[in-house]
Amino acid sequence: MLRRMTVWDTNIAALDGSPFDLSSLSGEAVLVVNVASRCGLTPQYEGLESLQKRFGDKGFTVLGVPCNQFGGQEPGTPEEIQAFCSTTYGATFPLTEKVEVNGENRHPLYQQLTAVPDAAGEAGDVQWNFEKFLVSPEGEIVRRFRPRTEPESEEVVGAITSLLPA
Repeated sequence: MLRRMTVWDTNIAALDGSPFDLSSLSGEAVLVVNVASRCGLTPQYEGLESLQKRFGDKGFTVLGVPCNQFGGQEPGTPEEIQAFCSTTYGATFPLTEKVEVNGENRHPLYQQLTAVPDAAGEAGDVQWNFEKFLVSPEGEIVRRFRPRTEPESEEVVGAITSLLPA
């Protein structure tokens, strides 16, 4: 029987440029978020880290994906991004390489993610930094939350808890 391709089959690098095996997250619920250090929504890092601490030992992780496509709000080098995230917000969740989430150079991960509609039924381009995609432990994209949806909102937390192993 053929196995269906999932998010876990996509190649991406870690922030430091080394290979990041997305399949290592198989079996966990994952919140994929395009992040930026100089955005009005950057304080959402606090909520993302709170989710990581709250659910990290229950089969969940946040995956931060730096992106500089929105107002040039993630101009830093990998070292600067890592230092900012860990020093300013104490971020412990993994970060990938900086990628494009829209346009002809859209990363393959985001080709899959943006095909999924939000609650209003709209798929397509990421609107801004901090758009969130919830991926099931099986690698299926199950929910999409637009940028202004706070990480610790009932909507996001409820969706995460519904995917956690019993």
